[in-house]
Amino acid sequence: MAEAGQRIAKLLARAGIGSRRAVERMIGERRVALGGRIVESPAFNLASLDGVTVDGKPVTAPLPTRLWRYHKPRGVLVSHEDPRGRLTVFSQLPAGFPRVVSVGRLDFNSEGLLLLTNDGELKRRLELPSTGWIRRYRVRVHGHPHAAAMARLARGVTVLGVRYEPIEAAIERQRGDNAWLAIALREGKNREVRRVLESIGLTVNRLIRIAYGPFQLGGLEPGEVVAVPRKVLQDQLGAWRPDDRADRRRPA
Repeated sequence: MAEAGQRIAKLLARAGIGSRRAVERMIGERRVALGGRIVESPAFNLASLDGVTVDGKPVTAPLPTRLWRYHKPRGVLVSHEDPRGRLTVFSQLPAGFPRVVSVGRLDFNSEGLLLLTNDGELKRRLELPSTGWIRRYRVRVHGHPHAAAMARLARGVTVLGVRYEPIEAAIERQRGDNAWLAIALREGKNREVRRVLESIGLTVNRLIRIAYGPFQLGGLEPGEVVAVPRKVLQDQLGAWRPDDRADRRRPA
């Protein structure tokens, strides 16, 4: 088998099979083969994906890197499948939509902006804390938030042994026993907003992500998906650029 080229895990991630970590798990589960022979290591090098299969299905050459803005509705799971039969984001995309992975997640009861990409390497890039992009949310809570509690969040808090970095939180308005907050954070740990607000006595009853870095929810309707123009994507990624070799093979 050839030693030239790139690691198979990177190539499969680039082809939208999943994040590099997910691809490495697939290889460990012996789901990836080349020419009918199981691939044993994610470090195996290839010049192309010719002859590679995942779960017995041929892998197609990577398409040009793309990014989409999607308005995730409440009550939809960010998963490719669910044993409980719940609706998933990927099952609700338009017919013929390319295979994509999500950049980060929103939990089942959260809604708003979810970025989708056909490039697992781009997913990894946009999820890294070092990217420094701020995630912004509008959050409705049951309770009466106080400025002093909001200020504590700005210094970072530890909840049940988990450290959360500083979070910007501002009270937009109070209506009866419910209040709307504006929240901004950089980390995006699992259920971070809900857990941090619960730690100061507030129960989240609605959570809407309105921005992920420079990308905005804007006027997208629930379930609507819109491609980010390639030039905008390149402008926003600074020194990192999507691999444009596929663009020379086929139109975007």
